[in-house]
Amino acid sequence: MVDFGKRLKKLRLESGYTQQQLATRLGITKSVVSYYELQERYPSPEVLIRLAHIFNVSTDYLLGLETTEMISLSGLDAEDIITIKRMIDALRQKNKS
Repeated sequence: MVDFGKRLKKLRLESGYTQQQLATRLGITKSVVSYYELQERYPSPEVLIRLAHIFNVSTDYLLGLETTEMISLSGLDAEDIITIKRMIDALRQKNKS
């Protein structure tokens, strides 16, 4: 759980959530979110799963057990998925240059 607080804060900021907004979605207080980010407390398994769903990442990623951030494609249709894959390929080619 070494990277949990840093990863949580990074995901929260990238998603545009304030600590209060995330707390409201989780049904907890803002101070608890702050404690999580400071690594002074850790979430229950239920909250950890809810965080993974909110940010579309695995619980292993949140806990620092997995270093690759995965992006969930659930809820997208086949055409959307093809578009995203093409964008990823284009970005990889750009970064090789």
